[in-house]
Amino acid sequence: MRKCSMENIKAISFDGDGTLWDFERVMRESLQHALRELQQVNPEAAAMTSIDRMIEIRSSVGVEVKGVITNLEAIRLEAFRRTLQDIGITDDTLAHHLNEVYLKHRFDDIELFDDVLPVLTTLQTRYAIGLLSNGNSYPERVGLSGVFSFVVFSQDHGIEKPDPRIFRIALQEAGCCEEQLLHVGDSLVNDIGGAMSAGIVCVWINRSEKANSVGIVPDFEVSSLWQLLSIV
Repeated sequence: MRKCSMENIKAISFDGDGTLWDFERVMRESLQHALRELQQVNPEAAAMTSIDRMIEIRSSVGVEVKGVITNLEAIRLEAFRRTLQDIGITDDTLAHHLNEVYLKHRFDDIELFDDVLPVLTTLQTRYAIGLLSNGNSYPERVGLSGVFSFVVFSQDHGIEKPDPRIFRIALQEAGCCEEQLLHVGDSLVNDIGGAMSAGIVCVWINRSEKANSVGIVPDFEVSSLWQLLSIV
């Protein structure tokens, strides 16, 4: 484990999905809303797909367009087109409609983890707080308007964590150097590995207390953001 000093920290960046809210839950529930909408339009076709199949198609599209399309809402729309094609339907209007239903719930139904608002509010009094995400959960749409002093979305730069370049963009936005930024995230590869490769101190938030099976050793590990307060 690296020797880390908290004395120089001036800014703290947070991952979003899985760190500040349960993305997996809201994603699946939003897909369920989209599937129900499809059932209203074409029950027989809807019976030919599933949430797991929709997730599989979205993952395949993401790999296919990587480096070409970076906007996540556009990728999701293409995934709905492919989902319909997968069950024998070619209907761009319906794909757009399903995408709109999905995105409405994807943003509106996000629930922050209980420790998020109180901890971020406390940290705001001492540090510049930022969002550094490979996702697209805009702060103003998830109940975090006015919380972050800098926001960096990978889709806006065509660079994803763990690429150290996205962390350097966060440094520029935060107005600090490597020794002055602390990054907090739930992915050992994307957040911890990426931060370490950029020379940034990192905290792995392991809410489910799962085993570390990838060999990347974080500077700190916590199971709740409350524990972050004792670190900084």
